[in-house]
Amino acid sequence: MARYVLARAGQAVVVMLAATLLLYAMVYAMPGDPVAALVGSSSATQLDEATIARIRQQYNLDKPFIVQYLLYLQGVFQGDLGTTFAGRPVTEIIGRAFPVTFRLAVVTVAIQSVVGVGVGLIAGRRRGGVFDGAVMLITMLLIGVPTFVSGYIVQYFLGVRWGIVKPTVSAQAGWAELIVPAAVLALGSLAFLIRFTRSGVSEAMRADHVTAARARGLPEWQITLSHVLRNALIPIVTVVGTEFGALLGGAIITEAIFNIPGYGQQVYQNIIRGESAPTVSLVIVLVVVFVVVNLVVDLLYAVLNPKVRYGAA
Repeated sequence: MARYVLARAGQAVVVMLAATLLLYAMVYAMPGDPVAALVGSSSATQLDEATIARIRQQYNLDKPFIVQYLLYLQGVFQGDLGTTFAGRPVTEIIGRAFPVTFRLAVVTVAIQSVVGVGVGLIAGRRRGGVFDGAVMLITMLLIGVPTFVSGYIVQYFLGVRWGIVKPTVSAQAGWAELIVPAAVLALGSLAFLIRFTRSGVSEAMRADHVTAARARGLPEWQITLSHVLRNALIPIVTVVGTEFGALLGGAIITEAIFNIPGYGQQVYQNIIRGESAPTVSLVIVLVVVFVVVNLVVDLLYAVLNPKVRYGAA
């Protein structure tokens, strides 16, 4: 197990280095002048050449791409994730925005796990029935509705027209305020998780060990929890774990609709401003989280399935 974890850690370092290079190159290649983004396009034309040169030197914009990248890596290894054009340290942005998006992702995954696994379990046990047919129809509709459509519908009816909830989230973005945005964010992936769980449960119900458990006279609830759901959980854990990592960086639309001061909005704003180092630093944190989540998911396989061994990895 220790060897496997070390090997995965080594892979994670390679992935993060490759990701930083790729992300830095993408932001560097974006059209536009970062100096104009810093002071405003109209103001940039009024600055003298000496001031523009000083700004470019301050942020290493006067250096070739590879030099900029190596200077950025040097700062990262020294614990400096960079500073935005507005003078804010990236660590400060992460400290404020990441907890908000983390809470949003946790609530979203909780809704997906409880509703998705629960509904999928019932549908899988009653495959071919009325409930199963209704679930398949509803999930098909949910898959076809984009997040920005469902988000605006929920915001208008629940927030504006009926006044059940606030249309937007406050700057504090507490747990309770994030329930509605998280439900909107969960809808699309929830449909896939329900179908995934239904398929896994339906397949497990036909397994020989389930038939043998029934023959031994075990109650249905024990068969469902100990034999059916346990076997179906392995692929479900993969879906939920991957979804959690993706939610941390893919909630930009939902955060924009409900005015959530989250991580996705910060990444988007830095990309628009052409700030290479802050953008890469913000995204690389997501890469680290995604790698760690996937490692945890892999290790959970051994817990859910004792046949899985990592010693030889």
